[in-house]
Amino acid sequence: MFSRIANLFKGFISLFVSGVERRNPEALLEVEKENLRKQIAQYNQGLASHAGMCERLMAQVRKQETDERDLRAKAAAHLKAGNTAAAGQYALRLQTLSRELADNRVQLGQADQTYKELVKARDVAIGAAKAKIESLKGAIQDMRMKRAMAEMNEMASGMIAQVGGSGDTLNRLHEMVEEERTKAAGRARVARDSMDMTEVHLKEAEQNALADQALAEFAAKEGIAMPAGTVAPAAMPASAPAAKTMGPGEATAS
Repeated sequence: MFSRIANLFKGFISLFVSGVERRNPEALLEVEKENLRKQIAQYNQGLASHAGMCERLMAQVRKQETDERDLRAKAAAHLKAGNTAAAGQYALRLQTLSRELADNRVQLGQADQTYKELVKARDVAIGAAKAKIESLKGAIQDMRMKRAMAEMNEMASGMIAQVGGSGDTLNRLHEMVEEERTKAAGRARVARDSMDMTEVHLKEAEQNALADQALAEFAAKEGIAMPAGTVAPAAMPASAPAAKTMGPGEATAS
């Protein structure tokens, strides 16, 4: 039972951590970059150890080459001097040293080749890792941009669905405004149709007639000729009732 509870707890923790990782890919990328730096440092340490071994082999080969020249010279000198026993000892030592030198040269060549291959493998691995990191950076930025665009599109589609949906606030407001506007237009038309304009027209005609009569009298006093089509005051009857009877008729005619 405790084991099952522990597994369940681990599962919840794993889900939580996975969710955090998905929300923060940059943090994972930084962790991997730090791991890559540590791996490169460890690899360089091993490479340095291998390079040290190569240097030791090179130093040993150089020493053995020097010893080989000395032994060859001593063996030749004793042989020329007739000391065959000493020459034989030097020749035996020269033979052993030559075999060791040959082996060391082979080992040195292999070690040097291995060092070069290790350096090349390191450079290739670092280049591939850097390229992958740069690709992941671009992918993360592209993911962020596409996620933002998707959220904006979802918001826009939601707004369109909400604003354009039937029975929403804007539609109800539009219906209320249209209804009130129609009612107001109807009331204005009814008020306009029920208004009596007869008295207004009569007063307007009287004012126009009085203005024409005053203008004619002013022109007669000043001796100014009236324009053609204007009625002179002499042509009119002197009685006031004539002006009253002709006012509405003239206004109607005009």
